[in-house]
This record gives sequence, structure tokens and C-alpha cells, in this order.
Amino acid sequence: LGAALLAATGCSSWGSLAGANPPNTSTETFPVSHTDAEWRQRLTAAQYNVLRAAGTEAPFSSPLNDEHRAGIFGCAGCGLDLFSSTTKFDSGTGWPSFYQALPNAVIERGDGSLGMSRTEVLCRQCGSHLGHVFDDGPQPSGLRFCLNGAALTFVDKDTEFPAESRPVKT
Repeated sequence: LGAALLAATGCSSWGSLAGANPPNTSTETFPVSHTDAEWRQRLTAAQYNVLRAAGTEAPFSSPLNDEHRAGIFGCAGCGLDLFSSTTKFDSGTGWPSFYQALPNAVIERGDGSLGMSRTEVLCRQCGSHLGHVFDDGPQPSGLRFCLNGAALTFVDKDTEFPAESRPVKT
């Protein structure tokens, strides 16, 4: 049932069914990198499954799906700012969805898993798997970045951090 639901909604797939090249097996290099053991120590089991093993959380399971305050959604792996709350919308899929990433925040690459052609979304700074992007979103971009809440953090715009103490995991 889970795989059928995921295929029907057009978002990521469960764990190894994803077919995307998990970051924990990649030979690519990124500005923020850790050993697999270090990633496992830094992340919760759910975060590791999504960010490093290209897994997917259950739909409607993330509190960030219902987050509507003004602020910034960042990478749970490294803290890089990824999406503004002003681009978030309710896609009805059960995963946080956005129509535009912040400049130079994400990398997109092809994902032909499950017999369909999709575009995987990765954090540009640490290479962590975030979700997928589709071309059925609202204007002005027409895109739908369908992301795992476990891959994201949220900082309310009213939270003040001096630039040097901004929460960043490195």
C-alpha cells in the first residue's frame, strides 16, 4: 500500500525502493562532508534514512508539513538555508512542498527509479537527499519541490541570530 500511495502522489519512494544514488554511497565531494559513522552520530535515525540513504518518511508525518510561520527551511544535515516560507504551499501530498528554492541552495539530478523519470533534489552544501521536484506546481515557477520534513529544519523569521552563531552543523 505504501509504495502504491507514494507512486500515486508522485513523491519519493520508501528507502531502498527510491533508486536514487544514496549520498552514503556517492563518490561526489561537497563542502560539508563526514564519514558515514559521523553522519549516523549527528543525525536521528529518521534523518539518516532520508538524508544519507535517500529514504522517505511517511506522508503527513512531519510537523513541518503544517508549518506556516514566516521563516527559512534549512538542511537538517548541514544547516544551509534552502527554502523561504514564502514559497511553501499545500500540495496535498503530505510532504512539505515549495515552488522555488533559494539561489544556489540545491542540486537537481535525474532519478529513473520505479520505472518513472523524476528529478532528485540534493543539498548543494552536503549532498544530502531532500526529495524530488516535479513540474506540476503553482506559478510563478510551475515547480513542486516535494521534500521530506526529516530533511529540513525551520527557523522562524522572528528568531534573531548573530551571523556568526547561526545554527549550522558542519
